Amino acid sequence: MNHEEVGRYWNENAEAWTQLARAGYDLYRDQLNTPGFLAMLPDIQGLSGIDIGCGEGHNTRLIAGLGARIVGIDIAEVFIGHASEMEERKPLGIEYRVASAVELPFPDSHFDFATATMSLMDIPETDLAVAEAFRVVKPGGFLQFSILHPCLDTPHRLNLRNEQGVTYAYEVGGYFQDRNGEIAEWIFTSTPEETRSRFPKFQIPVFTRTLSQWFNLLIDTGFVIERVEEPRPSDETVRACPHVQDAQVMPFCLHIRVRKPDRNLRVITH
Repeated sequence: MNHEEVGRYWNENAEAWTQLARAGYDLYRDQLNTPGFLAMLPDIQGLSGIDIGCGEGHNTRLIAGLGARIVGIDIAEVFIGHASEMEERKPLGIEYRVASAVELPFPDSHFDFATATMSLMDIPETDLAVAEAFRVVKPGGFLQFSILHPCLDTPHRLNLRNEQGVTYAYEVGGYFQDRNGEIAEWIFTSTPEETRSRFPKFQIPVFTRTLSQWFNLLIDTGFVIERVEEPRPSDETVRACPHVQDAQVMPFCLHIRVRKPDRNLRVITH
């Protein structure tokens, strides 16, 4: 399976995904992943950036709201259609394009930074996508991305709950198993039953890498690892949204920021 085949799956998912996410059912995005991702971003005021795998543009809009000039790309035309429609209604100066992460239509060293929220993990040619991000970012610029945490995104995963329904542990297995294009079917778990009946389940090709594979890929591409976070919901967040309590027990997301070295900078030692 290649990125074009995967893109067809995501184009089929895009209509239901957009409607359900905009209705507020993507709780792990809204309560966990996105707040942690934005908190980890360095100052991007006045910088130019590319959001790789932007989907319907939710996080792209939030990043633009921090003062950056953003281009959002996604391989799924339906997603880009929804993102562009929102930009027309509430302009933030975002440019959206249909494009693949493994063939970015931009020259070398074009952007100050790149972001990718929960998208790089869905690309079979992950090495090409990371190499393209490295290519289009200026020396000294950064790539910040989020993925499902490899330690929890495993073929076998069982949520262990006590009598009160509170998660106290996860049982996981198959960490080293290569899930190269296996199709997972699911829908946002907070979606009400009456709403679920109106939408098909998402069909998502799954590709997994271990932690060491991710870090070695970044290092081999030429990036320097700058910061790593595993966002965890606060007690206040869990009180307001009990659905995400299990993310206090095991990390659901992994956030990584890497930087492209600037070979022209002089290093002064004392």
